[in-house]
Amino acid sequence: MSTLFDFDKTYTKVIGTDEAGRGPAAGGVFAAAVYFPEVTEALMKDLEKLNDSKKLSHKTRDNLYDVILNNSINSIVNVEVEEIEKFNILNSSLKAMKLSCENVIKQAKLTDFITLVDGNKLIKNYKYPQKFIIKGDGKSASIAAASILAKVTRDRYMSELAQEFPQYKWEKNAGYLTAEHLEAIDKYGLTKYHRASFLRKHFEKQKQLSLF
Repeated sequence: MSTLFDFDKTYTKVIGTDEAGRGPAAGGVFAAAVYFPEVTEALMKDLEKLNDSKKLSHKTRDNLYDVILNNSINSIVNVEVEEIEKFNILNSSLKAMKLSCENVIKQAKLTDFITLVDGNKLIKNYKYPQKFIIKGDGKSASIAAASILAKVTRDRYMSELAQEFPQYKWEKNAGYLTAEHLEAIDKYGLTKYHRASFLRKHFEKQKQLSLF
């Protein structure tokens, strides 16, 4: 894990933020913010496998999740489907990031810090210094840590929703539009947890096919 972007001569402290769940067609979008108040050699050893959460095994993510929770000031925020449908997924993701970062700032009483944002967008209406980093979850330890908190929390949340609607297999697909998920949607319809706007093209295609 490269921590190059976690050090800036202008600032003494870094908050990393990332989201999970922009792509799925079901469930909310989660964002996490992470600040490590003290980075010891022992912590660095515990976090040596830290990387983009999508590149890690389920077991590794779970192990790192506990280490990060126990050694950081952090916040995890979920913006639910109703808001995603109303304000779109990008704005909802940025809102979740903003809220999670502001929670960390308040908890840690931070001054003289910078926020590192994964992706190519800055957080809207955010009054603190920030920098976006493309593919930041593979370049910044703080962003990678936030990506793990967001993904693990969201995966667990989708597994809980799957108990209410087991036919969609959300514990396996996390709400992404796999062939199995699409088949279940065609058979059972949409739930209150589905993002209907993400399925317009699918339903248009089904409508066209039904004409033949």
